[in-house]
Amino acid sequence: MNRPRVFYGAALLAGLSLVWSGYAITDLMESGAFGLSVAVAGDIGWLTVLWAEYKRIGPRWAAPIAGWAIALGVAVLLVLHGASEGSAAQAIAGPFVVLVGKIVWSFALAALRNPAALTPEQEAEINSVIRDSEHAARLHAARRDGEQRRADATIERIQQQARITLARDRADFEITLERLEMRAEIERQSPFALTMGEQPNTPIANTEQPREQIANTPSTPPIAPSSLPAEHAPTSANTIIEQPSIADLAREHVAITTTNSAAVQAILAARPNADRESVAAAVRRARRNADGMKGGYG
Repeated sequence: MNRPRVFYGAALLAGLSLVWSGYAITDLMESGAFGLSVAVAGDIGWLTVLWAEYKRIGPRWAAPIAGWAIALGVAVLLVLHGASEGSAAQAIAGPFVVLVGKIVWSFALAALRNPAALTPEQEAEINSVIRDSEHAARLHAARRDGEQRRADATIERIQQQARITLARDRADFEITLERLEMRAEIERQSPFALTMGEQPNTPIANTEQPREQIANTPSTPPIAPSSLPAEHAPTSANTIIEQPSIADLAREHVAITTTNSAAVQAILAARPNADRESVAAAVRRARRNADGMKGGYG
């Protein structure tokens, strides 16, 4: 950055003013380090005000007034120092250095400023816009953060409800599974008679003969199985598996009953799976054969 020449002159005058005012005020106070601290405080205050005036910090009138007040206060102290020394030259020259330095710095600050720089009013307007935009951005971020927190709370509540539902379903499943296992255990522990169920139906042998064959058959009593020859005797396996036929049962019950209905009922009681019409027909045939045998013998 190319600084104007007046800046260097103002800096030189400021250095001389600081040295002279520091010496004079320290000598005037006659308190050693305490007096030097007062002089240094005045010098630091003057430089700080110059920087604030250059940066246009605060109201436009605040920094110049504060700078001139500090310069005049230092000048008064320098006049008092010259008077205490009995030297009119010191009383005049001391304030002269400080006041000349302040005036030169006024021109130096004006020369350091950019002519194209924005005015304080424009800077204030820009700062106001920046401030408003920053406020809007932070407000939007705060609202978004609030919505995010509410969404997180809703999601957490939904997850909690889902976990509760899942726990209930798991409990129902376990109870149902235990019931099935208990039912299977009950079936295993039940008596053997309850699990037997109905025995398979034995197919009914169609031993009925046509009427013509029955009519032509001699009326002879049936031969008992025990009277059959050995080669015609049923095997032990067939004896265990085969059951009396409907015709055999019909001949047996016709011989011991007086009515066909009683014989049919007795046969159905012994063979509940038999067809009632077939049983009745077999009983009628057996009854006719029995009557024929009686007539022949008579």
